Amino acid sequence: MTRRPGHRLGAWSAGLLLAGVGVVAGCRAADTDGVTPVPQLLAFLPWLLVPTGVALLCALLARWWPGLVCGVAVLGLLAWYLEPYGRTAEPDGPPLATLRVLTSNVEFGHGTPALVPRIRGLRPDIVFVEECEYTCQATLETDFATAYPYRQAVRAAGSHGSLILSRHPLRPTAGVAGTMGMPGAVADVRGHAVRLQLAHPMPPLPDQVGLWRRELGRLRAFAAAGPRTPTILAGDFNATQDHAAFRRILDTGLTDAARLAGHDRAASWPARTASVIGTQIDHVLLSADFTATGARFLRVSGSDHRALVVDVTLHQRG
Repeated sequence: MTRRPGHRLGAWSAGLLLAGVGVVAGCRAADTDGVTPVPQLLAFLPWLLVPTGVALLCALLARWWPGLVCGVAVLGLLAWYLEPYGRTAEPDGPPLATLRVLTSNVEFGHGTPALVPRIRGLRPDIVFVEECEYTCQATLETDFATAYPYRQAVRAAGSHGSLILSRHPLRPTAGVAGTMGMPGAVADVRGHAVRLQLAHPMPPLPDQVGLWRRELGRLRAFAAAGPRTPTILAGDFNATQDHAAFRRILDTGLTDAARLAGHDRAASWPARTASVIGTQIDHVLLSADFTATGARFLRVSGSDHRALVVDVTLHQRG
């Protein structure tokens, strides 16, 4: 039977859409980030349900039954991977201390004026600030000299500067090497050592996917190096749970605090469209010593990222 021109167009449209989405879904199933444009599209994996739905409609209207079956299979695969990734077991030891942790990428320091009142109002115990250049660091260190007497910074211009502020005493560490600053420290929280590490690897730009993967690998090595010490790894990871390189970090035993608080798919970037369409690339990762009782993503004017604030409890190991 000869297909009508409209049917042929519908079948071709469905085929092209399913081929593109199928490659991305296949890489997710194969536990690899692939090559450009797969890493960039993986960041928006849930939104691939839209072109898949369009492909199913085209296949149905064109009466292309093999395409319809293929579309249903791809739709099921995407729906399967919408489930959150990582552990859910909670520590069974008694609580030792509660902490409020805030992380915010202030986009070359532009969001600093809006972040200051956020810090004053929320009163977090530990603050991680990415893209905090010289002016940003001077502002925060001056305005919060008394409230946050302890800090660790990588002092640099533009997106390369970063800062950790803490109410608890800090012992500096070498941090994690990266193109952008990723300082680290060990906090003394009521006599208990807690490893702190700011995360800000390079984004997976088309010509920098290898560098992005290597810097996430260094963060994974940090996470795996201290399995017996409570750890908080927080910042702008430029990655989501749909990226294999990010899941490698979770596989060390860390858990995303937003997931524990029921916000595993809440978008943090881009801030302007996060309420409609976006992706969660800002995270607070916790070792098995912690529980999370709340998580909020907050608008910070001047930045293209939403800030993330979480309330966590440190438990004694069972």
